[in-house]
Amino acid sequence: MISLEEIQEIIQEYDLSSIKIGSLGSHSALDICDGAVDEGFHTIVWAQKGREIPYTKYFKSLRDENKLIKGCVDQTRVLSSFKEMGSYEEQQWMRRKNVIIVPNRSLVSYLGIEFIENNFQVPLFGSRNLLGIEERGKREKDYYWLLEHKITNKELMRTPELVKPSQLHSLDELVIVKLHHAQRSLERGFITAASFDEIVEKGKRLIAKNILNACSACQGVGCAQCYQTGIDGIQHARIEKYSIGPVFNFDFFYSPLNEALKETPLELLGVDARFESSLDGLVRLPAKQQLSLSDKQQDPTYIIVGHQSVTVRESLLQRVFEIAEEFVRITKELFYPGIIGPFTIQTTIEDDQKPTIYDISTRIGGGTNAHMWNGAPYGNTLWRSRMSTGRRIALELKRAIYKNQLSEIVS
Repeated sequence: MISLEEIQEIIQEYDLSSIKIGSLGSHSALDICDGAVDEGFHTIVWAQKGREIPYTKYFKSLRDENKLIKGCVDQTRVLSSFKEMGSYEEQQWMRRKNVIIVPNRSLVSYLGIEFIENNFQVPLFGSRNLLGIEERGKREKDYYWLLEHKITNKELMRTPELVKPSQLHSLDELVIVKLHHAQRSLERGFITAASFDEIVEKGKRLIAKNILNACSACQGVGCAQCYQTGIDGIQHARIEKYSIGPVFNFDFFYSPLNEALKETPLELLGVDARFESSLDGLVRLPAKQQLSLSDKQQDPTYIIVGHQSVTVRESLLQRVFEIAEEFVRITKELFYPGIIGPFTIQTTIEDDQKPTIYDISTRIGGGTNAHMWNGAPYGNTLWRSRMSTGRRIALELKRAIYKNQLSEIVS
């Protein structure tokens, strides 16, 4: 892991009057850039050829004597592949240009977590050492490990009840089986089922659609290795009792600068809900039409394609803040210096009006684009101004530059 001391040495070489904010051109890059230009920063996006047009054309910034007229992307570095963003030459260019990278999930996915941790010698806004806990199932110390083995208040930090693969033959209620997607590295394949036979049936359909892989040992016929399901990797799958309730992603921000000033460091900026293909299309159909769909159309893929901004009833807010405070506390204890900047706690709200945590993002969330320009409702209320996650990041950087405290919020 690149040490904080190494990054602090690099930051000492930066010209604080010419700091630029950069991101990989995917996921939440527009939110990052929109917030950055609001606070007076120059923005740079690294895009892959074939996916660069939104940044080079449609959201390219137009300035008149440095006054921003429209757009938010000042410069786009178009590469043959996203992976080139991590090349020695690009890293040296970033450092010469005083770039601070705001990591999103795509940055980690395309460059690789080990590379980000050990070889990407460019200052990142936030907590480099916490990005790896999102590598669910690939690392022992992922966020499942944190929530299920390191959190003592299990009633507060509630997660869905786990089901072992060996228990699939005796299901008595609805479960969700989470597996690696066969084609999409950023996505997972999902099966919802209330019986073993339903898992086998849906598994065959999803294998045929190249969403899941057939078991390598039996080629999908069914064997002891795959617990007779025919599905590859099911012995390592995350299987949970299904949490029934609306999906709310709580977008938080933790400010070390506020903490140093004895101000409240934890802020709730916004809440987003998501649209998933083809799930959302299916649930809009009447039940009779759903039952009449062909095998090819029946099983939703749960690929996230968009988000919307929402609010929650105020009676939920205290518990939501308590959950976030506990998460901050445990990250400080286990991953010094703890969470810095944006993080998202993804939940379902069940009938008892309490959140069940099913996912955590330790960087800017994928749904924060829903708050671009308009700001996030709770962030606006707190800051008495439009305050999206992207703008809150830029504001923290601006304050740190003014106070010469950049080393406290980068890693």
